[in-house]
Amino acid sequence: MQSPPVVLIIDDEVSLQELLTHALERDGYGVIVAGTAAEGIAAFERHQPDAILLDVMLPDRSGREVCQEIRAASTVPIIMLTALDDEIDKVVGLELGADDYITKPFGLQELRSRVRALLRRAALNAPQEEEAPDRLELAGVELDRARHTVAVDGAAVELTFVEFGVLRTLMEHPGRVYSRGQLLDAVWGSSDFREPRTVDVHVRHLREKIERDPALPERIHTVRGVGYRFEG
Repeated sequence: MQSPPVVLIIDDEVSLQELLTHALERDGYGVIVAGTAAEGIAAFERHQPDAILLDVMLPDRSGREVCQEIRAASTVPIIMLTALDDEIDKVVGLELGADDYITKPFGLQELRSRVRALLRRAALNAPQEEEAPDRLELAGVELDRARHTVAVDGAAVELTFVEFGVLRTLMEHPGRVYSRGQLLDAVWGSSDFREPRTVDVHVRHLREKIERDPALPERIHTVRGVGYRFEG
């Protein structure tokens, strides 16, 4: 029998830990709780969770630093929890590799929806070793959907879970223009509760990794007022 997905909560607020644990366990997930950055990183290394809820404000280190350290070792989906309703704070979290963010106070329905969506997309994108390689090759980019790998001009490129999902979606239909809402639906599983500009941050990261000159993209093009398309 397959084990349920495991969610790691890194947050020092005990009442929130209990609330999230109850809600996620009710949805059938396994839950691990850590109250500090040090405990969170240790729990991540020991348990290899399927998703992480990470508070920005931790007692020993910034959650941004924790996000950066985890992202350097893993593409595990990360949702940042922030009490700061500040667009700059949200963007900084995404710049460091978070897949999504949610501002405190938040509704449990919203958080559960985001966790479900990220885990669903992660499961769809997970490597399937028994499957034959399923590759997309366009404009010098080779994307292997089965092995979850990407190479650009023959060199391997490390992408986060969301970056891979955005690139995969665009490459599956080269020339098609995707709106921000359509990319949110395709990659995050839903555009509900999400700021469309989140997509822009991930596309910028993606361009930095796959374009020769991110300022003059040749592969991922912006269609002003609409969204993005991949040119093969």
